[in-house]
Amino acid sequence: MINLSNAMAEIARPTPINKEVVWDKSKIIMSKTDPYGVIEYANEAFIEVSGYEEHELMGKPHNIIRHPDMPRVVFKVLWDYLKKGKNIHAIVKNLSKSGRYYWVITDFEVKTNAKGIIINYYSRRRAAPPEVVQKFVEPLYEKLLLIETASGMEASEKYLVGFLEERGKTYNEFIEDIITEGMPREDKQPEEKKGFFSRLFGR
Repeated sequence: MINLSNAMAEIARPTPINKEVVWDKSKIIMSKTDPYGVIEYANEAFIEVSGYEEHELMGKPHNIIRHPDMPRVVFKVLWDYLKKGKNIHAIVKNLSKSGRYYWVITDFEVKTNAKGIIINYYSRRRAAPPEVVQKFVEPLYEKLLLIETASGMEASEKYLVGFLEERGKTYNEFIEDIITEGMPREDKQPEEKKGFFSRLFGR
């Protein structure tokens, strides 16, 4: 990824407040970025839930909505998948312009040119089920964030790898399991998961 520090320096970060954004959770949030995560398009649902005006989002790095409660290692995992052209379902806590938060589950579509070079990422997001976030995601992310703060992202990544190895799953499989069933299940069939996420995101 390119260095976006200069672009981010121009963004006034809101102060987080422990209140959730009130939004229509039946809507799908959609955005399109270039290969470096710079926003090229955001739909009305994205604008509504983020609280930014359309012109404030265009040309900005997508991490304009990154919440400080999110461990950096999760985004590393996400980018590791995307740069290989692989889809990933991630659960993410985002930060709105007002400082309020909103939890989403994401679905990505990677677009390449005739030479196989990635030219765009399309992302779809829906509201993450609160019970899944509270039971599975928040405890894991809080632990990862504490490790990052104390010992750095490398230590956080090692913990996450161990956490997933114990369950015999990748991050993607772990997220798919807790979303489709509310709890991990070893016998869930991949085609069933694919069908569920296709219906969830209207694909």
